[in-house]
Amino acid sequence: MTTVDQPATTEIRYEKTGSIATITLNRPDRLNAFTIVMARELIAALDATDADDDVRVVVLTGAGRGFCAGADLAAGGATFDYRGRAAADTIGGVPRDGGGTVALRIAASRKPVIVAVNAPAVGGGATMTLPADIRIAADTARFGFVFTRRGLVPEAASSWFLPRIVGISQAMEWVATGRVFDAAEALAGRLVSRVMPGDELLPAARELAEEIASNTSAVSVTLARRLLWSMLGAPTPWEAHRLDSRAISMLGQGPDVAEGVESFLEKRPPRFSARVSDYLDVVPDWPIRPPDMT
Repeated sequence: MTTVDQPATTEIRYEKTGSIATITLNRPDRLNAFTIVMARELIAALDATDADDDVRVVVLTGAGRGFCAGADLAAGGATFDYRGRAAADTIGGVPRDGGGTVALRIAASRKPVIVAVNAPAVGGGATMTLPADIRIAADTARFGFVFTRRGLVPEAASSWFLPRIVGISQAMEWVATGRVFDAAEALAGRLVSRVMPGDELLPAARELAEEIASNTSAVSVTLARRLLWSMLGAPTPWEAHRLDSRAISMLGQGPDVAEGVESFLEKRPPRFSARVSDYLDVVPDWPIRPPDMT
């Protein structure tokens, strides 16, 4: 198995326990407000989990009384004025939105991502969760897509993700009003799949992660993740059929399918051995990087 060193961090914590990597936003004195440093560290952490065949699932949460309060507003009214600032990356000739760099990195993760929303997730703190595969929340968590109350539009590619998760009508209500709402409304609107007392949140996230890690093929989960997300925009189910057929044909020749069938017939837990890093060419990367990004 391929393992990698844990990345050095200042604004997040990165911990690996067994096959589960936990990433914790760690600016509790600022309610984990989002910064460029945090963005870079999150991207580096996800690069590490992708490169580590021992990591099966990523859990993302926040430290202290916030999940993420959105962008750090220390620069006041100039917070979102990027003129005169050096941009590491551009898209369409303008600096990339920092929240979008993280959201699209989460979207491209080779490992499933579970977000445990422990406390308020507002602005970029809410949109950051959207590319994750599973979102669960503490009953005290609150959410807000507050951009229209700040003179902005939703960032982090959330205009793509949010309507696909909750439907266009619910998405527009939350975005157009910009109001903050509670975990019960998030559950009713299908933004999260579970709500529970705060002291049960991380154990529940890790139990779910362990269920994935202990019972499934790492390769199957990675390829299924790519298939499900990429097919959200496919014009026809024939696109899914083409990729399904390729994946089944190639996986059928490998060790995990044989082990999955044999373990079922023998009524024992499976012992999957295939490595994600050996099967990355079976299904195309998703999302595809556009040509106008530098």
